[in-house]
Amino acid sequence: MDIIDILTPTRTLNDLECNSKKRALEATSEWLATVIPAFDATELFTALISREKLGSTGFGDGIALPHCRLATCDQVTGALIKLKNGIDFDAIDRKSVDIMFILLVPENATNEHLQVLSTLAGKFGEAEFRERLRACNSNEELFQAATR
Repeated sequence: MDIIDILTPTRTLNDLECNSKKRALEATSEWLATVIPAFDATELFTALISREKLGSTGFGDGIALPHCRLATCDQVTGALIKLKNGIDFDAIDRKSVDIMFILLVPENATNEHLQVLSTLAGKFGEAEFRERLRACNSNEELFQAATR
């Protein structure tokens, strides 16, 4: 699996402005519900925030990988968001998060969910990849940088 397999230009957002983890997840849920009409913003936010209550998805090095399973999701779906400013995400390294990759999976896709998370963790663990994303100034640049 490559990021290009689960990410589209319409699900790539540069410079989202928010000041907390809760607001970032809420704003992202609202945005995704407009881009993917099958998703309900409230249901998505509830699922993402419920997963966060189990433990932060703040991966480290300014990256968060919020993820959840949804009944309304029929295929693995990704969304890449670069925040205008870093926010406290309760990350393991205590660093502010400025890049989020949201992963949404069908309820019964347990193995695929774990495999995709592992792939994403590997990719976002690369300093060069993170720097390339942080240098972007538009949605299109961000999409291109993530998928090359």
